[in-house]
Amino acid sequence: MKELIHSILVLFSFLGLTNAYYLQGGIVEPLLNYNGAKRSYCPASAHKQPANREDTSLRLKQLRSEMSRVASVQDPPLDGYIVTSDDAHQSASLDPRDMRREFITGFYGTAGEAVITMTKAVFWTDGRYHIQADQQLDCNWILMKRGRSEVPTITEWLKHEFKNRAPVRIGADPTLVSAIDWETWEDELANSSVRLVPVRNNLVDLIWQVGRPNYNPHPAYPLPDKYSGRAWQDKVHSIRIEMEASKADALVLTALDEIAWLFNIRGYDLPNTPVLRAYAVVTYQSIHLYAPRHKILRSVEEHLKMDLCSHADCVKEHNYTSIWYDLRTMSQAWNTVWLPTRCGYSAGASMEIFNSIPPEKRLAKPSPVLSLRAQKNEVEAEGMRKSHLRDAVAMCDFLAYMEEQYELNSEGWDEMQVVRLANEFRYEQDKNKGISFPTIAGYGSHAAIPHYEPNNLTNTKIGKTSTLVVDSGGQYLDGTTDVTRTLHFGIPTEEQKKAYTRVLIGAIQLSSLIFPDGLESNQLDIVARAPLWNIGYNYLHGTGHGIGHFLSVHESPISVSYMQSPTSDKVCGPVELKPGFFLSNEPGYYKEGDFGVRLENIIEIVEASTSKTSEIFLKFRDVTLVPYEPKLIDISMLTPSHIRWLNNYNRRIRDEVGPELKKRLKMDAFDWMLKKTASIPELSPVDEGLFFGRSHSTPSTFRQFHTLVYVLFIYHTLLNLPDAWS
Repeated sequence: MKELIHSILVLFSFLGLTNAYYLQGGIVEPLLNYNGAKRSYCPASAHKQPANREDTSLRLKQLRSEMSRVASVQDPPLDGYIVTSDDAHQSASLDPRDMRREFITGFYGTAGEAVITMTKAVFWTDGRYHIQADQQLDCNWILMKRGRSEVPTITEWLKHEFKNRAPVRIGADPTLVSAIDWETWEDELANSSVRLVPVRNNLVDLIWQVGRPNYNPHPAYPLPDKYSGRAWQDKVHSIRIEMEASKADALVLTALDEIAWLFNIRGYDLPNTPVLRAYAVVTYQSIHLYAPRHKILRSVEEHLKMDLCSHADCVKEHNYTSIWYDLRTMSQAWNTVWLPTRCGYSAGASMEIFNSIPPEKRLAKPSPVLSLRAQKNEVEAEGMRKSHLRDAVAMCDFLAYMEEQYELNSEGWDEMQVVRLANEFRYEQDKNKGISFPTIAGYGSHAAIPHYEPNNLTNTKIGKTSTLVVDSGGQYLDGTTDVTRTLHFGIPTEEQKKAYTRVLIGAIQLSSLIFPDGLESNQLDIVARAPLWNIGYNYLHGTGHGIGHFLSVHESPISVSYMQSPTSDKVCGPVELKPGFFLSNEPGYYKEGDFGVRLENIIEIVEASTSKTSEIFLKFRDVTLVPYEPKLIDISMLTPSHIRWLNNYNRRIRDEVGPELKKRLKMDAFDWMLKKTASIPELSPVDEGLFFGRSHSTPSTFRQFHTLVYVLFIYHTLLNLPDAWS
């Protein structure tokens, strides 16, 4: 132990001296890799290209032509152009018409930014998409894998690329960049020759003329209070209380899921998220909704009391594009305007929205909708439980059918067939309104890509030698679901079983946790990752995310990730966990090019009745009730506590899902469910107290857990050293 402390002190001293050397100017710039990651199958002339790569050479040529055209830029020519993954509302998923980044890059993951100069094309994305981006981006592109220490940021790359030139103009569409990102880029470029300039003529739109989809014409509809549990007028009242506390005269809402929640309306304007394309403005005396007129039918007008609206609790309808003129006009009468900023999965309002309000009148802070929406009311919570029960029926029916049919015709099954059937079984359920995100079905090496979605070019047969990861979810009038199961149709290898079991243990440890009220979301992560960290493995995505009630499958502000930095903002977190929160529990293991494992349940936070003091303790209750795959579980790796949890979970599936399967005469699925949920013999006593450290069979676990906490503390301390020394 003394040697460990001595080593840490030496490391602290070394980092301090290194930091001082940086401050004295001894090192001009950090050692970063400005050439990007090594690309697979490049150069194109020497390799056969992957089937899912799209040649973007012509599109890049056309975009560069527009960058140099004064009529397009409406200013001097550009040296570079930034294309983000956003629409005008900074949505996490996009309508096909708004997929500009996908069009210019050929990459179809949900996250990433592209920078195109006259000679280079560079793309940044996070760890979920490193493999997918390498496969889909053609050899025109430099790939920057975020999360690696040597990867420069966009602004670092721009400053390095143009360090010997002045002046440099980098354009971007301010409606498609969040204000916080725009201002961060401007600040980071302030002491360089590079300038960020707004280009309101979107250059991708100018070249994307052929084959571009239209927005769908389907109208919005009201969500009855029997599903929402709360009238929209009551929600507006709560918003106005928050506005008064912040001394704001007006609140501008731009996020589509926030507007849908506030007004209890739903629509079809994102592929898998039931929202209406709209903006909203709330003041103390009025409420304004800006939406395409053909989207607002009579039922919505009556629901929102739009007829002859002249008081504070009715909604005034405006044309969608009028928001830009009205904000500039109405803000003249306001002293303070609340403009939402980034919070978790919510990017906040665009720079163009911010530009519509004078700087001295802007109150930039996270939307008040987020904290009000995160804690589900009793009606919403009960709806979430019921929707997950119906979803479990669909999943058991689907998995039983797939297993049976695979044995009959193993040559006929492929990834896309799995996707089609998983979706069809959900569509059969009562109150279903579609899927909550594109179904992920990856076999073998595709299972090692966390967000892989099969298509005609990548579709592969499902064999018996590797794992199949199926991640899917449904939208129901009373809830949103998201579940992942890993399957195997042959005899799994020891490596596959051990990986699956470690992931399962992580999920069990998180689900079993009992914790005091006030624990923050990022503090949960170590519990699920510990079994994988113990073998020197980590996964490059969060362990959990909030989930909406018949809304977004990824909902702010809840996020379970040790990489989430602490902030002074109590809304955006890490957030304090409360009863009524619903979030995912999804550890994973991914062996690139070989196989993958992910297991995901949605869990609800409820009060625990174990406290012997006045302090409130909380715990999790799984609302996802879908069996795990017994053949992939190495029982010898499980402690008695793990086995007890798994038996209790399987008992709940039999008791709660079983009767529903019988009621629907799904007897094949019922028999399959019974087989998958058979009890595991409990050969050792189980300590029903604290999960860690009290079981006689694993006396070292508690010490290992505290060691991990200690290591994590040191890790965050070292990361923050530059701030401490500056």
